[in-house]
Amino acid sequence: MAKRVHRPREDAEFDFILGMSGVPVLAYFTGTWPKAIEPCRVTDLVAGDIADDYAGRLTVVRADITRCPAATQRYGITGAPSYVLLREGEAVAHGTGPMTIAEARKLLDDHL
Repeated sequence: MAKRVHRPREDAEFDFILGMSGVPVLAYFTGTWPKAIEPCRVTDLVAGDIADDYAGRLTVVRADITRCPAATQRYGITGAPSYVLLREGEAVAHGTGPMTIAEARKLLDDHL
């Protein structure tokens, strides 16, 4: 995973990253239960590429559902992997399930 993907350890750190970003944020939520592990790994790879491709125009944050329960609830996350594109803390797009690089680029190109 790219070094540009932030990995907050708790809700306060997640909120700090959002507040300091200054650019839109692609937050994706992961889980550690057996059915979520492989789809989350796929999303990790896509997120790393997106963080590199959109560096300076987008912040990418990987949040674990169990470590960031308030953020999970705030954005209506119900499964993993899930993602939400945020502009000034407000959700402008979201989805659930592993995302391909083409889907991620389309989402970002449509909403950035």
